[in-house]
Amino acid sequence: MPDSTTIKEAVREVYSQRIQEGSSCCGGATSTEIMLYGEDAITTLPEGVVTTSFGCGNPIALASLNPGEVVLDLGSGGGLDVLLAAQRVGLAGYVYGLDMTDAMLEVARANAGKVGATNVEFIKGEIESIPLPDNTVSVVISNCVINLSPDKGQVLNDVFRVLKPGGRVAVSDVVIDGDLSELPVSEEQIRSALSWASCVAGALTVDTYKGYLRDAGFTDIAFEIQHRYSPENLFSDTPEDLSKLSPEVISELVQRFASMNITAVKPAGSR
Repeated sequence: MPDSTTIKEAVREVYSQRIQEGSSCCGGATSTEIMLYGEDAITTLPEGVVTTSFGCGNPIALASLNPGEVVLDLGSGGGLDVLLAAQRVGLAGYVYGLDMTDAMLEVARANAGKVGATNVEFIKGEIESIPLPDNTVSVVISNCVINLSPDKGQVLNDVFRVLKPGGRVAVSDVVIDGDLSELPVSEEQIRSALSWASCVAGALTVDTYKGYLRDAGFTDIAFEIQHRYSPENLFSDTPEDLSKLSPEVISELVQRFASMNITAVKPAGSR
């Protein structure tokens, strides 16, 4: 597996290019946002706001945000989830967007200006070391970003740190349902053939993800499959390491990758 620095640089380069091109992870920008959020949510934003999504779900709906809550969006990209969250929490609430990519932050801040949002702030940093104090936020959301980190355990430890006691996690992520065993290629071959920036090479199994959440201190952990991937939307051409597999085996492999809703709670008595 590439080292941490190599992975982060590759992710930063790919997403810088995507936001400049206005491209999405999952098809055309407009169609992707409507598919994930619904047309009613997207039309609440004024014309000219760049709504390109790089996500795999709708953490805004999952989080059931309330007026007055403080929200942190990990890997906030162009700011779509932050702006939608800001509408939900109102002027009594506040939303932080955290991203490590300058091009993303530039677009996000421009979008906030177009909307006239005064209860949002976009900050530069890495999700393994969140630049906020302990016990700061009510809810942490994220949309297909934690799987991009080479140290997901540290991400979830730091999420636990910044959440207030009783706070919650509501994220969408790509997760492996089951495992990658019993296939005619090794897990190492499978992961090396996939791109980290495509949100799948670094995907955890459900059991491993749950283990990291429990180790961090979370309770009330729940996973719900939203949709499974197909060969067509996982990669445009079969990678060389997998090209000798039959179409049936390729389909079986790909369907183990799923977009999931993940929720968890920081116990009220935690520090």
